[in-house]
Amino acid sequence: MPGEEALDDAIAFSRRHLRSMEGKLMSPMAEQVARALDIPLPRAPKRLETMCYIAEYPKDPKAFDSTVLELARLDFELLRFLHLRELKDLSLWWREFYRSVNLSYARDRIVECYLWACVTFHEEEYSRARIILTKVLALTSLMDDTYDAHATIEECHKLNEAIQSSFAEFEDNLEPHEKYRLSYAKSAFKQLSEYYHREAQWSSDNYMPSFAEHVELSIMSSGYQMLGMVALVGVHDGATVTMEVFEWLASFPDLVRASVEIGRFLNDIVSDKVRRNQKDFPSTVECYMEEHGVDWEAAMVAVAALAEHAWRTINRARIEVDPARLLAAQLVVNLTRVLEVMYHCGQDRYTFAADLKGIITNLFLDPVPM
Repeated sequence: MPGEEALDDAIAFSRRHLRSMEGKLMSPMAEQVARALDIPLPRAPKRLETMCYIAEYPKDPKAFDSTVLELARLDFELLRFLHLRELKDLSLWWREFYRSVNLSYARDRIVECYLWACVTFHEEEYSRARIILTKVLALTSLMDDTYDAHATIEECHKLNEAIQSSFAEFEDNLEPHEKYRLSYAKSAFKQLSEYYHREAQWSSDNYMPSFAEHVELSIMSSGYQMLGMVALVGVHDGATVTMEVFEWLASFPDLVRASVEIGRFLNDIVSDKVRRNQKDFPSTVECYMEEHGVDWEAAMVAVAALAEHAWRTINRARIEVDPARLLAAQLVVNLTRVLEVMYHCGQDRYTFAADLKGIITNLFLDPVPM
């Protein structure tokens, strides 16, 4: 957690010694250490870790239990069958939706959006929530691309109509006592559009904000506060998903703020390496360079340190969270974990989706190791 300097030293000590063992460890310990050095276990999406561990478990004779392994494989395959059915339905929806909006500049990423949602919550009971989150991720991607491409008024109008139609569909899929949830998601989505507009205005005016100004606006335009609410909209749990929980998320508590900071900082570290559009709103890295008079590398290190600090804030917030809000808090954490995969090693694996092909193939297509 923030301020635990002794643990900073312990982490550095552990990393140094684990890296020194490269090439000396036996399987499966070698693979497990490599993954933990790549993405620390508390930040690794559990579904992806499970996928790896099923293959490694039989190699550990001290822990091996053939019955446990068989049940794990069966559970993984049954869930995969459900996931593939959901992905088929979403692909058919997206094909029609993408054709109807006809925005040539927009990224075609429905499979990647589903991966994002599936890694956030893979369990069977979250099927409806997973489908809604996937669709909103796809809509958010379209809106992001629309502002990046400086679309025409006609294109913006067409996208707005399509978004309104989608939210009406979401409402139809909710029970009467659940429909209030959508008002929170709609409000957050509308605010996101306003944040995009303010960024576009600053860009049009060639305005270079201070670092603090930039962070306050751009963490909101990352969309992660909105996604935290959307993730809850379709959850079948009236006892846990309450109006009080939505109000808590809307109040922007430390847990949510830290999550959106990570989303913004990791995105900007990546986008500053490969700018998709030179007219883009300046990144936090650029603002830091301008304000502090440092070079690109120093700014990148500083922004990465802010992302690391935000993870520690999440650790503290999870310990302190009210048990009644635990499900919502865990979904926010799970969403944040996905960022470590999407922006892995400074790559934008969502935009340049070929880098996700191996994960998608292993998760949805390859046979479970026997």
